[in-house]
Amino acid sequence: MADLLPEEIFAFFLVFSRLGAMVMLMPALGETAIPQRVRLVMALSVSFLIYTAVRTTLPAMPGSPYMLGILIIFEILIGLLIGSAIRLLMSALHTAGTIIAMQTGLAMAQAFDPAQGAQSALMSTFLTLMAVVLIFVTNMHHMMIAAMYDSYTLFPVGADFRMADFAEIVVNTVSKSFLLGVQIASPFIVYGLIFNISLGILARLMPQLQVFFIAMPLNIAAGFMILAIVLAASMNWFLQYMESGLGAFLDVR
Repeated sequence: MADLLPEEIFAFFLVFSRLGAMVMLMPALGETAIPQRVRLVMALSVSFLIYTAVRTTLPAMPGSPYMLGILIIFEILIGLLIGSAIRLLMSALHTAGTIIAMQTGLAMAQAFDPAQGAQSALMSTFLTLMAVVLIFVTNMHHMMIAAMYDSYTLFPVGADFRMADFAEIVVNTVSKSFLLGVQIASPFIVYGLIFNISLGILARLMPQLQVFFIAMPLNIAAGFMILAIVLAASMNWFLQYMESGLGAFLDVR
């Protein structure tokens, strides 16, 4: 028992090093609005469940403290990289919300965005909070937990970490997130272009008319009307993108 207990404690905290870092950064599960104690209990619970499933694949405890420290640091690094890559999926809505806010005259309306951890446009905060709710409603957080488990197949403990392959995943995620954000906001880009060109023509035809004071309320009202029309399709589009993005971290056989 004296020999077995240190091995089990080492194996559990090796799993916790990776999964704790992932939970800290993952969307929905690791939001800053969730109390730290709740996130800690969640990370410990998920670590215990996955530890029971991957215990046989974990290496033995190294005899050298130096090797032990290197192994734990690599596990934390893998968890941070995977969690950050999945967090980047949410940047699509942040990009879309910023563009929508600029086109509808709400760019100066700022609010704290829990998904970004900083101030952002009010429309971005609205979209990201709705995305977090939909992730739980559609049980997509189960895919995140499955990605935690499958990470031990894709990135085994103690094996060489293929940084080039992971960097390619991150680059593709960033590019696709930006593209999706622009595509979601494309109706507002077209609307803003037509609306501003119309205002320019009206200002040239009637210079004495105070175009700004007339156009601002109309711009905001029309923006909300377009948002009400395209919101359901946009969020459904985002959920499909989120599902395909999480699939990159799943061991699909």
